[in-house]
Amino acid sequence: MVQFTIYGEPVAQGRPKFSTAGGFAKAYDPAKSRDYKDYVRLAATEHAPKVPLEGPIGMVLTVYRSTPKSFSKRRAALAEAGEITPTTKPDVDNYLKGVKDALKGIIWRDDSQVVEVYARKRYSTRPRIEVKIKQL
Repeated sequence: MVQFTIYGEPVAQGRPKFSTAGGFAKAYDPAKSRDYKDYVRLAATEHAPKVPLEGPIGMVLTVYRSTPKSFSKRRAALAEAGEITPTTKPDVDNYLKGVKDALKGIIWRDDSQVVEVYARKRYSTRPRIEVKIKQL
């Protein structure tokens, strides 16, 4: 099993941006998504196997977003305990997509190998993403 934590405020995969150069349309990642993927790659490199994993892979992703400053102390304590969860955008699958894209070629050969996923969003005073990867 490969486990690691990406510290800092999580960034969801943004919608692709488009431009035309020489009459051809080109799609590219927004700068914020691209920079965060580089950060995820850096964090994952320390825990990567010598050779990217082959075959089917299962993944657990827990996204801890910052507790909103507007929460009262009581509400913040409930959020920290997991009793209040974030139901606002971005969607949990947008966080998952960005992390999966970043781990391609480092932890596994291709995202298509990920056949099982469990992803969740929570609040925390220490924002981060916890990743667990298991070869099935």
